[in-house]
Amino acid sequence: MKVVVSCANGAGTSLMMKMRVEKALKDLNVNVTKIHHCSISEGKSSATTYDVVFCPLNFVSMFKDAEAKGVTIIGLRNVLSDVEAKEKILASGILDKFK
Repeated sequence: MKVVVSCANGAGTSLMMKMRVEKALKDLNVNVTKIHHCSISEGKSSATTYDVVFCPLNFVSMFKDAEAKGVTIIGLRNVLSDVEAKEKILASGILDKFK
């Protein structure tokens, strides 16, 4: 699975969110071949080259084009929550595709 984690500027928040997502995916035994954190503008332009996009909940609508092309978009309310990351991963159905 290739994952991109995107936030407004691609610096602090996306890095912290990336660490939470990595931990959640590892705990769920998901094989991740690539994980990248970046700004919303970079994430939006490269989203279709990834399997899953994680972003803050208020940015989900920016990835509608990628979602229409089969990319799973997961929005997080609390980007620092391991629990929420796991819950959203489980609810998204991506485990069936990538385990």
